[in-house]
Amino acid sequence: MARTPDHPVEPLFVDRWSPRSFTGEPVPDAVLASAFEAARWAPSASNVQPWRFLIARHGDAHWETFVSLLAPRNALWASRASALIVVLSELKLERRGAIVDNHSHSFDTGAAWTNFAHQALLLGWHTHGIGGFDREAARERLAVPADFAIETVVALGRQGALDTLHADFHAGESPSTRRPITESVFAGRLGQPVFASERDAA
Repeated sequence: MARTPDHPVEPLFVDRWSPRSFTGEPVPDAVLASAFEAARWAPSASNVQPWRFLIARHGDAHWETFVSLLAPRNALWASRASALIVVLSELKLERRGAIVDNHSHSFDTGAAWTNFAHQALLLGWHTHGIGGFDREAARERLAVPADFAIETVVALGRQGALDTLHADFHAGESPSTRRPITESVFAGRLGQPVFASERDAA
């Protein structure tokens, strides 16, 4: 299904989607370095940069551990990705000599992951964020300290043909749509139209 924006945007934002079919081919260092460089320049409150990334490449010494963290249904397709990336965010920051809570750790890290995903797409690689995984096992098996949140796992790879994907996922292997911005953006409080066309229609 082709995606068509309601308002002018760069094609990058519409073209990015989350396939489950991957070729499993090796991902070059240059691709990873470029995508992580894009993540590096994400907006960050007080320039704290709370994001951290743990990566396993298909078939390396860490691969089976990373795959084992996934819910079985997710492992069916994500095990064919070229890399799996566990995204962490640091919960604390130093402010004026004191260690305090970083209330924007997830928000900032989400911005970094978005930069990563878009840069990967510009280089011909797709990403798929995965929420279905065992966070307790991830903390234990990957030795993640308690002062980091485990945000998500990201599968990275080149999009594969449909016949490389488990049949259970064939029907959903196409870009999803989005609700219109008039259902997400409001003037001052929820439910209040912000655009003149909405107000006129009301």
